Amino acid sequence: MKSAPAILVPLLIISLFALSFLWLFCRIPVPPGHMAIITAKTGRALPPGQILAEPGEKGVRKDPLPEGRHFLNPVNHAWRIVPAVSIPVGKIGVVTSKVGKELPPGEILAADTACKGVWKDVLGPGTYRLNPEGYEITLLDAVNIPIGYVGIVTSQTGAPVKPGEFAGPGQQGVMKDVLHPGLYYINPRAYQVDVLEIGMNQVSILGRSGSVVLTKSQISNASSALNELQQNTIQVQQEKRNEYLEKNRDRGFISQQALSAPAAADSLGGSLRRAAKKLAPSSRLDTAVSDRKSAPPGKPQMPSAGVPTESVAFGINRFVEFPSRDGFQILLDMTVEFELLPENISRIYMLYGDLPAVVEKIILPQVLSISRIKGSSYGARDFIDGEGRQLFQKELTAELTRVLKEKRIVIHNAIIRNVEVPNEILLPIQESSLAKETDLTNKARQATARKLADLNTETAMVEQLKKQVEQETEKLVATIAAQTRNEVAGIQANAALEVATLHLEKSAVQANITQVQGEAKVKSEFMVGNEKARGELLRAAAFKTPASLAELTFVDRLNPELGIRIIHAGEGTLWTDLKNLAPTLPVK
Repeated sequence: MKSAPAILVPLLIISLFALSFLWLFCRIPVPPGHMAIITAKTGRALPPGQILAEPGEKGVRKDPLPEGRHFLNPVNHAWRIVPAVSIPVGKIGVVTSKVGKELPPGEILAADTACKGVWKDVLGPGTYRLNPEGYEITLLDAVNIPIGYVGIVTSQTGAPVKPGEFAGPGQQGVMKDVLHPGLYYINPRAYQVDVLEIGMNQVSILGRSGSVVLTKSQISNASSALNELQQNTIQVQQEKRNEYLEKNRDRGFISQQALSAPAAADSLGGSLRRAAKKLAPSSRLDTAVSDRKSAPPGKPQMPSAGVPTESVAFGINRFVEFPSRDGFQILLDMTVEFELLPENISRIYMLYGDLPAVVEKIILPQVLSISRIKGSSYGARDFIDGEGRQLFQKELTAELTRVLKEKRIVIHNAIIRNVEVPNEILLPIQESSLAKETDLTNKARQATARKLADLNTETAMVEQLKKQVEQETEKLVATIAAQTRNEVAGIQANAALEVATLHLEKSAVQANITQVQGEAKVKSEFMVGNEKARGELLRAAAFKTPASLAELTFVDRLNPELGIRIIHAGEGTLWTDLKNLAPTLPVK
């Protein structure tokens, strides 16, 4: 029989060999942020059409190994380490699956991960381990809605809805709910997002120069990454608008690039800048046009941090021109301030389209029509006089507000900035108006002089009354001070009198107390002495002879420490017995 060491040594060698083989050849170290793609060399053959293997099948396995340490037999398996898919903030991952069930006929997106094709749901920021042999991931920008904008969502899959209706879940069409400012991770193949301005916008009709639509630029964000996403979102929407404007060039549209191009500076752009001087300072059209010329091509000009500005969105070659009641041709420069509310913007987009279509189909036709209808009832002089032009502006604003309210567009102001009338009527009216204004100015000067004289008289009266009031005030102050001093002296005298009276009463009370105390002391001493004498008489009466009383008195006054010892005399003399006596009184 073999000894124990002879058996343990071979077993130890075999164990060391097995561990070395396992550590050196079977170990799969997957570093952080990576994954291992495993290929099985043995197993069942894959079914037809299947490209990834399940456990027990031969081929590339569907599930990769995550980061960490793994052990597989290199004889039956092969592997390779690849980076995991990392999606940063502001990006999305659109997954195209090469495995799974076939999509139903008519479907373009996979509703779940079990189907083949483009997944409807996207991957948000994070790290994902999907086998690149079966899944392709495309990184796209997330949708970042800037402040001052909303996102109109159009579902591109599902059953189409009826015209004029919003799309619900699982339906194709414009959805009622909008995306408010923020970051959204949306599949662009499932949903189309159009960014529209909300809040106050302007349509400025600048005479023969055409119409310019001013919109508010987005507010600059503190994060450069979010700013870039916002620029990308606005740029995509601007490209869509440019396509619309190019297709409708024959209808008078002028694109943003055309407004900013150097070639147009001497034509429309130059006239726009000249006409912009007629606008109110708040419109900042000169700044908007010049900023657009200096901005990089294809990139919207960003405002300074936290400051929203206005920008030229596009132009329309239209102007307001109509005959007056007396037959003169009137040309108006006009600015209409309108607002698209978030709760109405989905329906406006569904019915009419983006902002250029809203302006071209709704706002401008109503502005031109109402201006002609209302303006034709006014004479040319009414547009020159301030009161007539203000009345026309008020009627125009009221009618525009009423008509566009039915279209769910809020009108805040319709401002007449400039009126062009023929010189043959303008000059006489100006001279007549100048004469009227001169006469009014002279009358106003005379009234001012009269008012100034009245003011001087009133000023003198005020000074006189002021001095009188000061004198009365000094007299009143002196009188009050004297009365106050008298009252204080009287109060002090009364107080001293009361104090003296109290001292007198206190002295009388103290004398009474002393008298009562003396009488009580004398009486008490008399009564104590009398009682002592009576006690002595009673003691004397208790004894028959005075000698007995004297002996009792002697005994009472003896020292209580005094003792009596009786000594019996024995043999010998009295002096020999006295030596045994102890002191009667204690030694202190």
